[in-house]
Amino acid sequence: MIRGIFYIILSGIAFFCVNFLVKMLGNPDKAIINGLQQYPAHELVFFRSFVSFSISAAIIKYRGLPFFGNNKSWLLIRGLAGMVALTIFFFTLHHLPLAIASTLQYLSPIFTVLIASYLFKEQISRLQYFSSFIAFIGVFIIGYTGLTTGFTLGKSDAIWIVLGIISSFLSGVAYNAIVKLKSTEEPINIVLYFPMLALPITGIWCLVEFTVPKGIEWLLLLFIGIFTQIAQILLTRALMMGKTTVIVPFQYLGAIYALLSGWFIFDEQLEWISLVGIVLILCGVVVNTIFRKTDKPNENGDLTVNND
Repeated sequence: MIRGIFYIILSGIAFFCVNFLVKMLGNPDKAIINGLQQYPAHELVFFRSFVSFSISAAIIKYRGLPFFGNNKSWLLIRGLAGMVALTIFFFTLHHLPLAIASTLQYLSPIFTVLIASYLFKEQISRLQYFSSFIAFIGVFIIGYTGLTTGFTLGKSDAIWIVLGIISSFLSGVAYNAIVKLKSTEEPINIVLYFPMLALPITGIWCLVEFTVPKGIEWLLLLFIGIFTQIAQILLTRALMMGKTTVIVPFQYLGAIYALLSGWFIFDEQLEWISLVGIVLILCGVVVNTIFRKTDKPNENGDLTVNND
């Protein structure tokens, strides 16, 4: 379990790097590198998927694994849900402030836990529900600081907020599909299905709208793909190593990464209310881990053992 928590924290850092680069290429006026072109969201998904697919396919071939895996139906569910969720999220990054778009995405741990409790009958204590709620309040407070920078929500922004919620729900579906697949698939096969499905769809989309990369932009696009691969493998391994209801809430720490990056990289002022949000997130994930529901005796009267 401890390794699973460690992996999902590292995954959150890698995903933050991806989101940071996507935000730069989607809104070059706010980037720390001058002269960048603006890229449509689907093109960023295409390059992300191209790099990830190339790495995954090479590893599968090298290890002699079955290319399409074993449980193809759940692999397709994981790939489709993840692809649609990511594409929508990239669009929200283009149309909403980073703090708000990230806050919406961090609804996914809540959906993941709720789906897991229904799909896998994972028991959730009232204290775990409460700790998840406390952590999300912390995320909401951090996201709210994005509204204090002069951003006002319009009618079109309300649409993107709804789509952001849909994206987080689909992420919850994808994460639970990973848990469903942990007994039959290798992590690299699970990772493969996302880019394999995304490439043809976004590739056709790029025929309609495409920005030709130049200079350092090629390197940034490559980094998006590499960090994506690292994040996906770490996330997949994390979800295979313990209870979803314990591991997934650690994704809330990503809101802290985003906040601190604005402080150190973009010289944004860190308000006291943001510090309250950080404390709530940390309290939520710590309480969720320490006071998770203990396992019940099995049919033989023996206690199941946690993989801590």
